Amino acid sequence: MLVIRLFRIGKKNQPIFKIVVAEKSQPPRAGVFVEDLGFYNPITKEKAIKEERLKHWLKMGAAPSDTVHNLLVSAKVVAGKKRKITLNKPEPKPESETKEKTEAPKEKPAEPASASAEPVSDPLPEAEPAEVPAAEPAPEPKLTEQKD
Repeated sequence: MLVIRLFRIGKKNQPIFKIVVAEKSQPPRAGVFVEDLGFYNPITKEKAIKEERLKHWLKMGAAPSDTVHNLLVSAKVVAGKKRKITLNKPEPKPESETKEKTEAPKEKPAEPASASAEPVSDPLPEAEPAEVPAAEPAPEPKLTEQKD
């Protein structure tokens, strides 16, 4: 299946795109395309399109990508509405879930007893922690040299 898509050329931070007809199975950066149909400079908004050849490939069944379709609609080469372009970005996680995982659970401070409340009985005596025997440290593995 043939696709009309953009092929990036130009320097770093100075993109210029060729509008080309290519096989859909070929990756965009492979540099393998059937025909060059023009170019688009997004910085200066300059575009040059070979309309006759473009219409020929559209009749032959080549499908334009969403971005190319929007360029052709804005250049009034193709009649129609612009398409919504979707990017393949992962959905952000809700903030409430991420905050719960990163922050330690907070304990609510005890409310002070009012003066009119019943007198508090003696607090329970604290139990002394039982002595836990220290665990023996694991023996360290011995390193040996391997000869190849």
